[in-house]
Amino acid sequence: QVQLVESGGGLVQAGGSLRLSCAASGRSFSSYSVGWFRQEVGKDHSFVAAISDSGERKDYATSVKGRFTISRDNAKNTVYLQMSSLKPEDTAVYLCAATTIGYSNTNIYAAKYDYWGRGTQVTVSS
Repeated sequence: QVQLVESGGGLVQAGGSLRLSCAASGRSFSSYSVGWFRQEVGKDHSFVAAISDSGERKDYATSVKGRFTISRDNAKNTVYLQMSSLKPEDTAVYLCAATTIGYSNTNIYAAKYDYWGRGTQVTVSS
């Protein structure tokens, strides 16, 4: 099993940047692919980005492509989400999730993931 803790959220002005971290505890984190999702009040999780266990494969939601970058450091058991050119519509709780199921184009779906963090709030003011 793996436990996930997100950090790095906060309040930022439109156009600003934040870097989120997803720290994992437990063994064999390098065997997990990881996704970032976001959730607005009263809505379901929406996909943001995903990265394979090795870091070689990455996918992004259309709405964040070119502005967000996902990366990982398996030596530190951490996955990052660098967010730039933030917009008010990026405001949400951001959650990371992990799965040992092999990476594919289905990593954009929340149902694929077995382990979830509690999330970190990102608020972008206009």
